[in-house]
Amino acid sequence: MLEDPNVTPPEDMWTKTVSPLNAPDKPVDITIHFDKGIPIKVVSPQKTATDSVELFGLLNQLGKEHGLADDSPGMTILRLAHISIEGLVLDGRVRSLRDSLSKQWSELVYNGLYFSPEAAFLQPSLDFAQQRVNGEVRLRLYKGNVYVLGRSSQEKLYSEEDASMDSLDTFDPSETTGFITIQAIRLKKYGLQMANAGIKF
Repeated sequence: MLEDPNVTPPEDMWTKTVSPLNAPDKPVDITIHFDKGIPIKVVSPQKTATDSVELFGLLNQLGKEHGLADDSPGMTILRLAHISIEGLVLDGRVRSLRDSLSKQWSELVYNGLYFSPEAAFLQPSLDFAQQRVNGEVRLRLYKGNVYVLGRSSQEKLYSEEDASMDSLDTFDPSETTGFITIQAIRLKKYGLQMANAGIKF
């Protein structure tokens, strides 16, 4: 069955989780708390977990019950929550660099090179990126899906006022003219090059 990508998995294949079709009709809402990027508490309607092993076990159990088709449904939940809280507290450029370093770090670990000098070189940067990843994320589990309901942090970079299109108190549109002019230099040259080649946009 696994060798043929066109074969639909049979229902009895679900051993560690239930099929999303058979998952409960009622969703469950949970909250995950992070400290320096590490999950430190999970609050569900039935139980609260703070011990690391218990926390992962609870998320795996909830994910299993609600049809997250994965070998580790708890990690699926945690990954979404972690990415969500990072979006609130991490600088965009740092997040972009972290993404590229994470891929390299993952490859090192996968290849058994955790104790290599290159891994030792990367680790402090990843640790630095997590220093302010503190806060909580509210999630909903429902029929094989995880939805972010909300997130909060005392260290958020997000500002409602700065993000609002209704307020210009903290932003002067005329300040962008220099940036736009500089960005346009290469685009004008590219447009001229395309025009000379007879290519129209």
